[in-house]
Amino acid sequence: MSDPVLVPTFEMPKARSLLEPHRLFLMALAALLVFCVAWFMRWDWLPRYQTRLIYGLGETILLLFSTSFVGFLIAVPLGLAQVTGPRPLAWLARGFCTLIRGTPLLLQLWLLYYGLGSLFAQFPEIRSSFLWPYLRQAWPYGFVALTISFAAYEGEVMRGAFAGVPRGELEAARAYGMRPFTLFRRIWLPRAIQRTLPTLTGETVLQLKSTPLVATITVVDVYSVISKVRQDTFLTYEPLLLLALIYLLLTGILVFAFRQLEKRVPNRGA
Repeated sequence: MSDPVLVPTFEMPKARSLLEPHRLFLMALAALLVFCVAWFMRWDWLPRYQTRLIYGLGETILLLFSTSFVGFLIAVPLGLAQVTGPRPLAWLARGFCTLIRGTPLLLQLWLLYYGLGSLFAQFPEIRSSFLWPYLRQAWPYGFVALTISFAAYEGEVMRGAFAGVPRGELEAARAYGMRPFTLFRRIWLPRAIQRTLPTLTGETVLQLKSTPLVATITVVDVYSVISKVRQDTFLTYEPLLLLALIYLLLTGILVFAFRQLEKRVPNRGA
């Protein structure tokens, strides 16, 4: 009889220390870079534009979360229609996603603002309606363009997520006697969202990086404020470095929030 094979016990790897030489060098280099930026560059303009920067940052955050939320609400039926049909509705949903994903967001933004916006102005009925004070502004067109862009990209993600939910779970729910809407609400949609969370993180970060395009139609976001600073002060590096820092911080907050959400969502095997 052969001797039993001893399997070594698994040991968790030890956390690496921050005091390792290469990490100390990188931290010193980062500290030196921050010191040089703060000491040798001009920041005397910052107090003058502080209020505008806060307002622009608020507009950017509002655009990001509102368009992502509404876009995701549109993406769910877009993905579901492509999986369940009927076939004409699936073709329409697939065509919408293909069209929006295949054309530049800047082009869509200009078509809405300069095309549809100028078309509305030609109708006296619209100009005399209660909607005209809103339709004459640039913000609604930027909101619509960013929303449909997010919906198209995330709709394709939701299509794969709905199709990737194991059929056994859905059949078990039907056998249990669940109605179609209850099955969708309690089984299919939560499982699909669980599968899309990592991709949703990336799409939301990309949505954040798309918000500066609304400055091209006169929406005052943080990017347009920085552009105004550059025009007034003739500075290049300082405003752009501040803008990069703002977007870097927002991206870090988004990634951290989504990772915390992923940890809270139960991870069942597919």
